[in-house]
Amino acid sequence: MKIIAIIPARYASSRFPAKVLADINGKTMIERVFNQAKKATKLNDVFIATDNQLVFDKVKEFTQNVLMTDSSHISGTDRIAEAALLLEKNKVEFDFIINIQGDEPFIQPKQIDSLAEILIENNAVQLATLVSQIKDSETLFDTNVVKAIFDVNHKAIYFSRNPIPFVRNEDKKQKDAWLSAHTFYRHIGMYAYQKEVLQQITKLQPSKLELAESLEQLRWIENNFSIQVAITPFESIGIDTPEDLKKAISSKN
Repeated sequence: MKIIAIIPARYASSRFPAKVLADINGKTMIERVFNQAKKATKLNDVFIATDNQLVFDKVKEFTQNVLMTDSSHISGTDRIAEAALLLEKNKVEFDFIINIQGDEPFIQPKQIDSLAEILIENNAVQLATLVSQIKDSETLFDTNVVKAIFDVNHKAIYFSRNPIPFVRNEDKKQKDAWLSAHTFYRHIGMYAYQKEVLQQITKLQPSKLELAESLEQLRWIENNFSIQVAITPFESIGIDTPEDLKKAISSKN
């Protein structure tokens, strides 16, 4: 079985233009993501997919594993699907693709390997992702943080921006009581796709649940694709604004 990673590196960003090229102690953000991914022991190779010539040229300075993709893609999944087709045309062999966010320069290689382990243990998995336990009420009730629930076989049931499940017998104002009453999980936005499934899900029309929550993985569930879930102890640090980057760098120093 061959597992590759593709890092979507979109140039445009409303809150942080050209963030993948932001300097972090002498290296661009995208180079740091790439270097962290290369440390994962379960991957056969790592590629970067961009839509911008500046990013393409900068990536070429540290690796030849870069692909130019269309600028019209709405999601990272769509960009990765095109990149996967380009790799197949270039005779690159793979069975699964892991989507590593281009704005997580401090991603843990062990986190990537734990997602790859799902695929190694069961090559019939269609899609896979990670979650981590929520330990504070601020995170639990933050609508920017996506929550997940899954069944006894660790297959995803639902994702939401609200706390799920709703703890009926606890006062919502007593937020810490919710954490005592139930174990909640936040979604880590890193996915693994079986290569055939990846092409199938990008052809699906946006679903009602997806549009309601603005979460593309709900489209897959509504269309009867299964998402295997693994719990990771590592937190994910995404960079959405210049302020996020300053905080992340400060926390690492």
